[in-house]
Amino acid sequence: MLATIIRRILQTGVIVLVMSALVFAALYMIGDPVLMMASPEATDLEREAIRRNLGLDRPLWEQYGIFLAKAVQLDFGNSFLTGESAMRLILERMPATLELATLAMFISMVVGVPLGVYAGLRPDSLPARAIMSGSVLGFSLPNFWVGLMLIMLFAVMLGWVPAGGRGPVEQFGPVALSLFNWEGLKNLILPAMTIAVAKCALIIRVTRAATRECLPQDYIRFARAKGLRERRVLGVHLLKNIMIPIVTIGGLEYGQVFAFAVVTETVFSWPGMGKLLIDSIVNLDRPVVVAYLMLTVVFLAMLNLVVDIGYTLLDPRVRLGGAA
Repeated sequence: MLATIIRRILQTGVIVLVMSALVFAALYMIGDPVLMMASPEATDLEREAIRRNLGLDRPLWEQYGIFLAKAVQLDFGNSFLTGESAMRLILERMPATLELATLAMFISMVVGVPLGVYAGLRPDSLPARAIMSGSVLGFSLPNFWVGLMLIMLFAVMLGWVPAGGRGPVEQFGPVALSLFNWEGLKNLILPAMTIAVAKCALIIRVTRAATRECLPQDYIRFARAKGLRERRVLGVHLLKNIMIPIVTIGGLEYGQVFAFAVVTETVFSWPGMGKLLIDSIVNLDRPVVVAYLMLTVVFLAMLNLVVDIGYTLLDPRVRLGGAA
């Protein structure tokens, strides 16, 4: 198992290095930041001075070397618009996006896995067909439309929760979270439910497919033949074996929500990283874009590492393969 984890860590390091090169190369497709920072009346000499101060006059390989050296120190420069540290701007928005993604995936798992197991155990029953029809509907509805409908129902018509914004937060050291504050949680629940609708539909379908695949297996038949209670057969033998695809999809979707919750954050005026990224791209604020992309790359790589380690804990065959 230790060898497997070490190999995964080395692979993660290579992935982050390759992605850093791709991020750096992609920056030159966004546009020239000098055109944004210089006034329309600026002379060529003034533009050249700005380019020299930003280090854009150096060779590309030298710029990439400087970029890597500063990236290790989490120094991606200052925002062209505000003059603040780009990483600081990202980290200030990160807790809001992180708690939104966490609550959305928690709802998806808590609701999706039991419904998927039930639909897999009784595929021909009326409730199972209703569950699968609902999952198709969850896939089909646009994310922004779901958010607007939830606002109309729960915020405007019923008045149970606010329509947008983050609300009050609780301070945990340097991190401010609204998840542990009742008023803040009321602001969080609608955007989390908006994301959870599509994710829950996906979890239901994956869980149902895994359940249908595991039920005919010999270990399920032998467990029942030994006279084990159905609760133990399902809770131990079945559930443990269907967790591999569920963990895979859950990890990938969690990273996707963390990195690309732009639409939901915009609909609910949620002060997360996605809205900051869109504003930075529009304004060619390159340091903020770089800081966001690199933070997202590292987060997704570490998330995949955690998923891989989860495989070794859930499936002994992975540990045996790593040892071989």
